[in-house]
Amino acid sequence: MNTGLYYQEKGNQEPFILLHGNGEDSSYFKNQIAYFSRKYRVIAVDTRGHGRSPRGTVPFTIEQFACDLYGFMAELEISKAVILGFSDGANIAMKFAMKYPDKVKALILNGGNLNPKGVKRTIQIPIEIGYKIAKRFASQSPDAKKKAEMLGLMVNEPNISPDELSKITVPTLVICGKNDMIKESHTREIAENIPDAKLLIIKGDHFIANKRYIAFNSEVENFLQTV
Repeated sequence: MNTGLYYQEKGNQEPFILLHGNGEDSSYFKNQIAYFSRKYRVIAVDTRGHGRSPRGTVPFTIEQFACDLYGFMAELEISKAVILGFSDGANIAMKFAMKYPDKVKALILNGGNLNPKGVKRTIQIPIEIGYKIAKRFASQSPDAKKKAEMLGLMVNEPNISPDELSKITVPTLVICGKNDMIKESHTREIAENIPDAKLLIIKGDHFIANKRYIAFNSEVENFLQTV
């Protein structure tokens, strides 16, 4: 199986996979790749249809992206990895850890959500409007079709029930910004439903890994020293 996923890699020790958010690519983690490569083999992946990774013809879903990650790890002969997911990347990571628990050593979930209702309405409403417009023109414009697919991930997905999170049995850090676009109550619900998960809310918005990387990296490193 050749996933054809593009990735950046630095370091040569224990595998540490980074999964970016919707509409982004692996460059989002520029402040994590070098930092964590001192102790890990850091692999930042471009999700299917993002960055330099091909779209392919299979369904464009969080579930599919989790399957892609399984195939990607098989290609690179990685039996187990620490996985850090941001936003949609966190949603992929949750799906992956529930489906393939033996492939995950530890999990860092940054700004993920179980369903679209977890997003603050001030953020979600413009996304829903943009999705409707893009969908209307999708048959006439490749750009609109791509935009509809991307926004569709945030309008229709993910669909994870809190009960399912009990399947995640690896050490887990749930981390977000105090002013995150995900409701704080929703982030707390995620942490409360993953057995023994650690919750951290730090100063900043949704993009703490990028904007407040010194604090973010320090908290992630502290957590990883305990697993």
